[in-house]
Amino acid sequence: MARVWIEDRSEHSEYVAAMEKWRASGKKRRAPGRWRVRWYAPDGSPKSKTCPTKPDAERERGRIETQLNGGTYRDPSRSDTLFSVICEDWFSNLRRPGVRTREDYREILDLYVLPYWGDWKVSAIDWESVDEWITHLDKLPGRKAETTMSAARVIKIFRVGGMVAKRAIRQKMIAENPFKDHELPVTGDGGEHVYLTHEEVERLAAAAGAVRPEFGTLVRLKAYCGPRWGEISAIKTDRLTLQKREIRIVEAWSKVKGGTRILKDTKNHERRTLPVPVFLCAELKAVAAGKKRGEFLFTGEGTEAITYGEWRGVWAKAVKAAGLDGRGLTPHKLRHTAASLAIASGANVKDVQTMLGHKSAAMTLDVYGHLWPEGLHQVAGRLDAARAAALAASATGEEATPALAA
Repeated sequence: MARVWIEDRSEHSEYVAAMEKWRASGKKRRAPGRWRVRWYAPDGSPKSKTCPTKPDAERERGRIETQLNGGTYRDPSRSDTLFSVICEDWFSNLRRPGVRTREDYREILDLYVLPYWGDWKVSAIDWESVDEWITHLDKLPGRKAETTMSAARVIKIFRVGGMVAKRAIRQKMIAENPFKDHELPVTGDGGEHVYLTHEEVERLAAAAGAVRPEFGTLVRLKAYCGPRWGEISAIKTDRLTLQKREIRIVEAWSKVKGGTRILKDTKNHERRTLPVPVFLCAELKAVAAGKKRGEFLFTGEGTEAITYGEWRGVWAKAVKAAGLDGRGLTPHKLRHTAASLAIASGANVKDVQTMLGHKSAAMTLDVYGHLWPEGLHQVAGRLDAARAAALAASATGEEATPALAA
């Protein structure tokens, strides 16, 4: 059991001197605490805290005893750390996020987190205070005129606050995360998914190819292999291994403040290999022909990688020429088509996760789970067959042969 005790400081010389000084000041400040709670921290160092009344000291003693005995002890002096200090410590120790993500985190800290929480002691932030903050964020102006902040932005800001609080927990400043278990705004789905058929993909590719043949290949590669725009525009000729029908995705373009494009690691830092359908290999070989090793595969007017602005002009004309306008089709939504065509061809969740570069299979299921509607029905059918075979074999004394999925 932890030893925590209370001292009456009324006859201690430092307390008597402090009281005389307090009286001489006109009692304008809070009186020195008469009662002192003392204990030893888990590392053996002596700790103390003064309280104005004995009941306050007894409550503090009980709280510290509970923490010491329960393994949740937090040093009170560290719990007084300002949230702004922890924010800067968290940000300066970020290692995984790319340049663009770091810039976004910095903006969130400067505009929304530090102005609200910066002067708070981390131990003073409780669940109720955080919940009020979420309501406050939900009413702030959005980026577009006459709108409030989007639900997605509110959630992102909230999560940054939560990541800072997690660091405070790891550094044993607080025991629990006040940013946990809150009701957050509901996000939209970013517009309806658009799933093109093979025929529609071909019409779109033909329309883009009429502008420049390689643009038709770009459409087909995006619709059948699903790379992000930043990834497909960063593919270089030496990333193609067409004899194996593979493309290596190792980097991606990203825009930073000021609109400058930079090449960086792929999203989630996950490099991956994309299998390429046979029909696309001949097209990719033709696009790469005449380009030097290490040059960008898809270019704009010169040898530089095509920009999203250049592609949007081609895209708008191709969508209209293919008769697909009015459906909310964007270059990014070809990833949805890639997922749907792969699933229709028998791809499982892990296959689609790898193809699209999702961080987890759970994310893939959240987005595309509805495209496997027959999955459980097929499982139920196989269970029926296995049960019937096992019971029939039991009745005849024979060993049942396990039913295998087709």
